[in-house]
Amino acid sequence: MATSRLTETKPPAPLLPAHLRVSDRYDALIATGALDDDPVQRKAAGALDRLNAELAELRLARKSSALGWLFAKRKASGPPTRGLYLWGGVGRGKTMLMDLFFDVATIKRKRRAHFHMFMADVHDRIHAHRQALKAGTTKQDDPIPPVAQAIANESMLICFDEFHVVDIADAMILGRLFTQLFQRGVVLVATSNVMPSGLYKDGLNRALFMPFVDLLYRHVDIFELDAEKDYRVDKLEAAPVWYNPLGPVSDHAMDEAWGRLTNQHDGETYRITVKGRELAVERQAHGVARFTFDELCAQPLGAEDYLALCNCFHTLMIDGIPRMDAARRNEAKRFITLIDAMYDTRTKLVASADGEPAELYSAPSGNEAFAFDRTASRLIDMRSDDYLRAPRKAVAA
Repeated sequence: MATSRLTETKPPAPLLPAHLRVSDRYDALIATGALDDDPVQRKAAGALDRLNAELAELRLARKSSALGWLFAKRKASGPPTRGLYLWGGVGRGKTMLMDLFFDVATIKRKRRAHFHMFMADVHDRIHAHRQALKAGTTKQDDPIPPVAQAIANESMLICFDEFHVVDIADAMILGRLFTQLFQRGVVLVATSNVMPSGLYKDGLNRALFMPFVDLLYRHVDIFELDAEKDYRVDKLEAAPVWYNPLGPVSDHAMDEAWGRLTNQHDGETYRITVKGRELAVERQAHGVARFTFDELCAQPLGAEDYLALCNCFHTLMIDGIPRMDAARRNEAKRFITLIDAMYDTRTKLVASADGEPAELYSAPSGNEAFAFDRTASRLIDMRSDDYLRAPRKAVAA
């Protein structure tokens, strides 16, 4: 199944006002120096503008205005609105373009979510439906149609960031769920590091997942965003990613790194469901999550929690990594597990610490002392250009 590149440069339909164009927002960021002009990003902005124009026409068709019947008739005569799937390497501007598009999208019922958060919501809805079936308040055996209807009632445009599938439960649901969503006119826009045919690669029972891939190709246009530069790496390489010792200077450097990586976003809260438990992320934006050391390592978290974080965020920022000894062996064990998860998934780290990696743990004996030698080595490698430029890897929790 071959990928395709959208290369048309047709202007969006004239009904789209200038202030609703992704291209105009993109130009404004270039004018302020926040972005460099990139020809592939500009083509992607044009593709998003054309989709937005179609959504504006679709919205007008649904209005009970004097001309609504005219647009409705014209829209009904053509094929359903196709979504857009932006894929490419890390740091190529996919999330930035998604944010610009979602901000200007004319359709009112819209939802932007990280893929894993969306699927956690779907699983919760399926569970609630099964509980209702057990209680006798519904007679619908199959939860997928009513769940799809509820989602469509809330959002006719769904935007996924960082679309990648690692969970077999998600893989088995997606085909049936999106068949129902597309039948109800839902439009999908997604960003991913892989083309659709690369989703859930080497996954368990992948043959059962492939009908969903075929469904994607029928309902979205594929755009490979192979921009000239890795902008994320440029931002990470613009300054150190490890700050020590702890103190006001390191605190200020971490704040500056946050602003640089998130385009000065204040940050928002986020919840991840891990095996039925909620994992709180108090501050995140643009694929970056920021924590204190105690939030990650002084709490009863394990490998599944850390892998869930790594699958959701391309960069973790950790403030205040202390020096540890045998009295803090539990925190040290969690920190070792966290760094293993980050290293295996090639998640990027920006941190402030009370010393260099090799100085962070000291104990006369114990398994942690031996294991921390490997952690210190990995922390040093995670500061290298090769690591910062390495593509992310999805690992099942």
